[in-house]
Amino acid sequence: MLSQNQRTAILELHRKKMGSRQIARALEVSRAAVKKVIRSESSVPPPVVRPEKAEPHRQEILELYASCKGNLVRVHEELGADISYPALTSFCRRHGIGYKPALPAGQYHFEPGEESQTDTSPHKVKMAGRLRPVQTASDVLCYSHMLFFQFYPTFQRFDCKVFLTESAKYYGGNCKRKMIDNTHVVVLRGTGAEMVPVPEMAAFAERYGFEFHAHEIGDANRSGRVERPFDFIENNFLAGREFSDWNDLNQRAREWCDKVNSTYKKHLRAVPRELFAVERPCMKPLPVWVPEVYRLHHRIVDVEGYVALHTNRYSVPWTWIGRQVEVRETKDRIEIQCGIRQSVCHERLIDPLGKRITLPEHRPARGQGIKRTDPRPEEKTLAQVVPEVSDYVAELKKRGRKAITLALRQLLRMAREYPRDAFLSAVGEAAHYGLYDLDRLERMILRRVASEYFQLGFKDE
Repeated sequence: MLSQNQRTAILELHRKKMGSRQIARALEVSRAAVKKVIRSESSVPPPVVRPEKAEPHRQEILELYASCKGNLVRVHEELGADISYPALTSFCRRHGIGYKPALPAGQYHFEPGEESQTDTSPHKVKMAGRLRPVQTASDVLCYSHMLFFQFYPTFQRFDCKVFLTESAKYYGGNCKRKMIDNTHVVVLRGTGAEMVPVPEMAAFAERYGFEFHAHEIGDANRSGRVERPFDFIENNFLAGREFSDWNDLNQRAREWCDKVNSTYKKHLRAVPRELFAVERPCMKPLPVWVPEVYRLHHRIVDVEGYVALHTNRYSVPWTWIGRQVEVRETKDRIEIQCGIRQSVCHERLIDPLGKRITLPEHRPARGQGIKRTDPRPEEKTLAQVVPEVSDYVAELKKRGRKAITLALRQLLRMAREYPRDAFLSAVGEAAHYGLYDLDRLERMILRRVASEYFQLGFKDE
C-alpha cells in the first residue's frame, strides 16, 4: 500500500501533465497503482475493509478467555476454529481482550529532604569460600541520589530498624517521607495510600522524625530511585568479590558507597555528594540520643550454664544455673542480665550455626564446683521434716533404682502429703525388709491410710 506522501507526489506530478508511465518510473511504483491514485483524487490512503476470521467466534473467545484464566494458548487449543495463533492474538490485541494500552511513563520531582526510598532484594554473595543467599537492604535519597546499602541473612523488623538506624547515621539525618513497598515488615494492614504501619515501626519512625508511606501495588515507577541500584550492586560491587564474614561484607559495602557517591553521574550531570550538600540542611536531624536497637528475649539458664539463642549457646556464670535471665540482642552484642546488677556480654554470632561460646571466667575453678558428696536440697529438707528416715535415705541413695534426685523428690512428696505415723510406719517396715522401690512404698502407705483413717461402720438392718 502506498503511503500518504507517495500518493501526494503522484497527484502533484499528475497536475503537472506528466503521464502515468513517467510517474511510475520516477517514484518506482507500479503503473496500475499510479492510475488508481489518480482516479481516487485523494492523498489519504483508503481504509482496509476486510472481514476478520476471528470475528464470528468473538463470544466464544470471550468465554474461553475467562475459563482458561487468560491463557491464549489454551484458548487457541479449545477454540477449534481454522484460525492461526498469531491471528487470534492480533484479534485480541485490537479488541482489547486481555490487553491494556500502555500508559506513558511519568517523572517524579523531589525537593531536597522530601523523600527517601527503601527496599530489599535477594542476592548471592561469596562468603568464606561458599556462595550463600543474602538480603540486600538499600536506602536512596530521592533528590541527591545518595546511596547506602547493607547485607543481612534475613530481614525482619529488628534488622529493618538496625538498617534504618545505620542509614540515618550515614546521612546524618532523615527525609520527611520514607517510601517503601508493601512489605509485612512495616505494614500492619492496607496498601498504598491506605497503608497503616505496625505500631512498633510507627513509634520508631516518630522518634527519628519521618513517616512511612507505601506506593500503590504495580506502580513500579514510584520506587524507581531505589530499584535501579540493585542491578548496579549485583553487577558491580558483588561481581568478582569474596568476603570473609558479615563484618567484612558490610564494611566494604560502606566504603563502596563512599566511592560511588563521590563519582560524577551522567544522568544527573552532577556528583551525588555535591547535591547532598544542598539536601543535608533540609533533612530532619538525628535526635540528641540515638538508642541502640535491640531485641529482647527471656531464657532460663540450662544445667550446663548456657543460654540458647538462635541455635547458638552463650555461657553465663555457673552460679546462675536454673535462674531466669533477660537477653538483649543488639547489632553486635548479646547482653545477658540476671537481676539488676549482674550481667555478661558476648559478641553476637550472626549466623545460627549451633555453636557454643564459652568465657573462661564463667566456669568454676578446679575444686570450687558443686561437690558430689554435698547433700542435695531435697535431702536437707527431708532431714528437717522427718529426721527419723535419715538411715533409709542413706540406703536409698545406694540401692535405689531411680535417679537419686527424682527418688528424693518422690520421698519428700510422700512425707508432706501423707500422715506422719502412716509414713514412718511404712518406711520402717520397708527398711526392715530392704525395700527401696518407692512406688511400692507408697502403696504400703496408702494401705495404712485406708485402714486407719477411713474405717466405715455398718448399721444393723
